[in-house]
Amino acid sequence: MHPSATHPAAISGEKLLAECEMRLLRRSGPGGQHRNKVETAVVLLHVPSGVSAEANERRSQAENRREALFRLRVNLALKVRGAAPLVAFPTSLWSSRRGNQGRIAVADEHDDFPALLAEALDVIALCDDDVARAADTLGVTPSQLTKLLKKEPRALAQLNAHRRQRGLHPLR
Repeated sequence: MHPSATHPAAISGEKLLAECEMRLLRRSGPGGQHRNKVETAVVLLHVPSGVSAEANERRSQAENRREALFRLRVNLALKVRGAAPLVAFPTSLWSSRRGNQGRIAVADEHDDFPALLAEALDVIALCDDDVARAADTLGVTPSQLTKLLKKEPRALAQLNAHRRQRGLHPLR
């Protein structure tokens, strides 16, 4: 549980980086000699939660930092549950992304995706893994909520593991 009402996946990049330790490392991979001489790999550790993420695909440290920050947000969405009560949902971000007929409009590479994923997982947890009830709370259809979770396979796997523990059928 995160003590703040705002989930760490939803705070600004600047504030999130202030809560993190950043390590720069050398990693092998594409980029040849230049890549091996400089520390372009970035590892971010969110100190309050202990959640981390790494990026080392690019030769640019700045690009790797940006990618590591996005991955950290997704990992936080998966591993940290917020402390906000059910009445706090949906947030203004969620409402702004909810389209006609209960659809959620967001790409899995968009900066808003981790915050929306965190909100969906928080509400599902507050609804005892009942996706239909969570979808109703968020003003979307259960199939749209499941579709959002499928954009991050670890989220769906995590939810299905929780549902199995409760004796509920897994989502497909």
